Amino acid sequence: MPRTPWTTPLTTAETERWEAVATEVGQLLARDALARDRANQQPDAELKLLKDTGLADLLIPKEFGGHGGHWSTGLRAVRILARYDASIAQILSYHYGNQAGIVFFGAADRWEHWFTASAADSWLWGDAVNPTDPDLVLTPDGDGYRLNGRKRFATGASSGNVTLTMAALDGRVLALVIEHDRDGVEFAGDWDALGQRLSASGSVDFHDVAVAPDDVLGEVADEPYSTLVTPGVQLGFGNLYLGIAEGALARARQLTLDRRGAWLLSNVDHYSRDPFVQRVFGELLSRVAAVEALADRWNTRFDAAIARGADVTAADRTEVEIGIAQLKVVATETALEVANRVYEVTGSSSARSEVGLDLFWRNVRTHSLHDPVDYKKLEVGAHYLTGDVQPITLYT
Repeated sequence: MPRTPWTTPLTTAETERWEAVATEVGQLLARDALARDRANQQPDAELKLLKDTGLADLLIPKEFGGHGGHWSTGLRAVRILARYDASIAQILSYHYGNQAGIVFFGAADRWEHWFTASAADSWLWGDAVNPTDPDLVLTPDGDGYRLNGRKRFATGASSGNVTLTMAALDGRVLALVIEHDRDGVEFAGDWDALGQRLSASGSVDFHDVAVAPDDVLGEVADEPYSTLVTPGVQLGFGNLYLGIAEGALARARQLTLDRRGAWLLSNVDHYSRDPFVQRVFGELLSRVAAVEALADRWNTRFDAAIARGADVTAADRTEVEIGIAQLKVVATETALEVANRVYEVTGSSSARSEVGLDLFWRNVRTHSLHDPVDYKKLEVGAHYLTGDVQPITLYT
């Protein structure tokens, strides 16, 4: 039996159910997304929606109290939410990757413990794993350890129930689960960025935090199956950017249809009938459709790779890495172009602050800086030309 709980076939009923749930949540979030963005507060009420609707427990196997969903379903939900509120979509995407650490880093005989605990209270999982910072350090202390250090960009940690944390010990890196309110955990509240303002991505400090042996999921190894977590996270990015582009187009369509009259040199009676406006929409829609096809392809292929569990080979892992890197490249560049060029068809009035069309560009511009897309191009090009594969990291 492959070492993975995600082996059941995907059904149309599952897909349709969770698409409907995500759409309903997204429409609720859209009502005040701009006002909440400007307030820049912790997204407590918004995240309660993820819990109440079951999205937080979607990937937990049914036998452990969850909904037994697939990665492709969860990633599709991320995409849908990103059309309306990309900050909350980001938290959900990271939550799925962090929660999956139960399987990727943990022993199978502990899955029931962690999944059951998570499902019982619909835990949201944040993270403190940013690899560009110095490692957090574990120091032996009696039967357990003490955790010290700081991580920046700890998405979802300040708003989640638990934080997936990675810390160094004797040349190894261990994955830990630390609850939000544990003594010595301090959230800096310093996230104040151009976009993704409600993604709870500020810093977290650990001051002599007590860590028991039961808090340790396991060692972060470099074998092919467990390292699929990184392409999975990057696949979440691709779906996030695609959703932002789709949301920007939908908002631009609404604004265009609501515009009065037509340009004074045009021979049509409304902007929506202007051939230049139609051309821009046609171009952007076509590019987004191509990204959608690639995202759907790799959502499905990622399900298949995950289902193989311990049978995943290094070659399998490389194929997934390169394919998802391709998606990351085109999703990034397409979303940035769409979020920028929609102003060409919505006119000068759409630049008013109260309209909020800028939210889409600010969000994708901010998040797409997460790791340089040029290095994704390098991954793809180097492998194509020479067969080289980049070293496995939390970015590759």
